[in-house]
Amino acid sequence: MKIVFQNKTNDIGGEVLLVSVNPKNKDEIVKENEAKTLYLKCDEASKMNLRKLYLLVRKMVVMSKSTKTEKFAFNFNDFLFNPEGKQASYGAGNIKISKEELGEIIGSQLDFANYEFVEYKTPTEEGFSFIKEIIILGVDKEIEKAILKGHTIAEEVNKTRTLANTPGGDMTPKILAEKAKEAVKNLPIKVSVLGEKEMEKQNMRAILSVGRGSDEESKFIIMEYSGGKKIEKPIVLVGKGVTFDAGGINLKPSSSLLGMNMDMSGGAAVIHTIVLAAKMKLKKNIIGLIPSVENMASGKSYRPGDVIRSMSGKTIEVLNTDAEGRVILADALTYAQKYKPEVVIDIATLTGAAAVALGERMSALFTDDDILAKKIEDAGEKTGDYVWRLPLWEEFENEIKGSLSDLTNVHNKDSRYGGAIYGAIFLHQFIKDYKWAHIDMAPRMVAMAGENLTTGAVGAPVRLLYKFIEEYK
Repeated sequence: MKIVFQNKTNDIGGEVLLVSVNPKNKDEIVKENEAKTLYLKCDEASKMNLRKLYLLVRKMVVMSKSTKTEKFAFNFNDFLFNPEGKQASYGAGNIKISKEELGEIIGSQLDFANYEFVEYKTPTEEGFSFIKEIIILGVDKEIEKAILKGHTIAEEVNKTRTLANTPGGDMTPKILAEKAKEAVKNLPIKVSVLGEKEMEKQNMRAILSVGRGSDEESKFIIMEYSGGKKIEKPIVLVGKGVTFDAGGINLKPSSSLLGMNMDMSGGAAVIHTIVLAAKMKLKKNIIGLIPSVENMASGKSYRPGDVIRSMSGKTIEVLNTDAEGRVILADALTYAQKYKPEVVIDIATLTGAAAVALGERMSALFTDDDILAKKIEDAGEKTGDYVWRLPLWEEFENEIKGSLSDLTNVHNKDSRYGGAIYGAIFLHQFIKDYKWAHIDMAPRMVAMAGENLTTGAVGAPVRLLYKFIEEYK
């Protein structure tokens, strides 16, 4: 999608749809001579907030696409919602944003809403309905720069969505590793991939145990971006990379198998967050670690009742083979210690229980560091990748103590309560002497109705992670 900046409305040709954002009773298209104007209904300035702003920008794209136009134009000033020209106040906690920050938001949401996964569809004679050009009026050079920054952010979010949307047969651990290498082409990012023999030498038996049931070789993807000073400790991102999750011996029911190609969404988010950081030349050191496996049922699969010795030396009693994400992340979190990190954030579609607890509008956040939690929450509010913090109390550790082992990979009494918490408290056992947070993004794996987004993956939480890294001090 091309973004063009112009100063005057009369420079726009008649084939371009003009969009006007004003508080009105309804959305409507008005035709005057040869020109069409789409009027978008929105709240009055006093009722607008950041959450509504995201939806409004996306609606502008979605409704323009519905008219079969390939080009539309709008005035940036329509989105200020502040006739005095001062900084507008949006969102929870009275967050204030500048015009440049508004430009970044608009630039990202335009591409975000224009995306659709069509790689496996046969185009009709008319072709697919995409906006090919957007003309933006009323911006200066600084806002132009901010809008184009948002455009770049959205490009990487959308590439994350494409990785996640790809069917499992075309997105194995080996292919995911290849995609990581392709994504960093011409960028100062080093990608290394450990195969099963290399992981065996590293004693990464938790990862190897989960992947054993598949014919596809498990991989451990390492991405290293050194944008900061050599003495600066890195931020480490750890992404779950289960390219298909059948549940293993504890096979998922048929209705739950669809969509399990997206169980590598956390890994995809890590890949493109680091790519984005490199493209934006952030002066930070960032490491990405992605344990990638298929969790399949076969005669070679790890079994309920097996005891695994992880890379850390701690043993894990497998009570449910479908709780595999935390098992592979255990080795990845242990490996992260080699980098003496400043902070580690793991991102995983870990539990359906997180969605049961929170619904589908936010990811679950776990950390024992209040300052880190606040920084992540603020990054989520600013970017639209919302999170909500859940408890990580020491008392929960009692329910993952094993009878045959150090730990169990699910609640040791087979309780159906608090599943997201027990997944997080399990991961916490593999953390040492560094700041850590766990984002259970299962609630945000796919778009929900009313978000003005196409169906499928949403690319969470790339925007949050990038903003967090950009602002981290």
